[in-house]
Amino acid sequence: MEIARFKECYGLRDDQTIARELNRSVSSVRKMAETIFGGNRKTGSWDGEEIDQLKRYLGATSVKKMALILGRRPEDVERQLKELRKSTRSGRWSQDEIAELKRLYGTRTDESLALILGRDVQSIKSTSRRLCISKDKAFLRRHDRAGKSTRMPRWKKDELQLLRERYPAHSNLSIAQDLNRSVKSVVSKAHNLGLKKDPARLREMGRENVSLRYKKP
Repeated sequence: MEIARFKECYGLRDDQTIARELNRSVSSVRKMAETIFGGNRKTGSWDGEEIDQLKRYLGATSVKKMALILGRRPEDVERQLKELRKSTRSGRWSQDEIAELKRLYGTRTDESLALILGRDVQSIKSTSRRLCISKDKAFLRRHDRAGKSTRMPRWKKDELQLLRERYPAHSNLSIAQDLNRSVKSVVSKAHNLGLKKDPARLREMGRENVSLRYKKP
């Protein structure tokens, strides 16, 4: 059970976090990683499953750790990342792409997301703005080299009034777009204020989710 959890987390969380969760030392975590993933290194071309695995860890950990997990040399990983940079697509985003962007956006850089999704960075930026999604605060603190504040502006009285009026019957995305805030910010503030969706809106959201689930890209 402990080893299964370790394999699930390693590379997606830092060693200190894994050590706390498993009640182990950091050195024990690193030794276990070498034991589990260390061994013969693969060579030659990459198959689709390996590339999908590479994308899973891309932006979440270092090239060295990705190489260890994938059983490749770091220079092989670097070469494959260069290959990913050469291939980008344009055009309309599929529902699967949008779902993946929403899932990863908070914890990955736009540059990493571009490689994972096969899009250019500008497309990542414009689509994330349209969807009103934001980076996680912890992620911003780790990547804020200039020491700038990552706090969103305080909510004004007229913004709070609009939120109270619109939250029950309107989508979180439309409210976020009108307020120039992230969907996460809208949901968090609504929760703090004790706001609820109307039953009719909840039913509509359920129908929308079912429609998206079965809609082909």
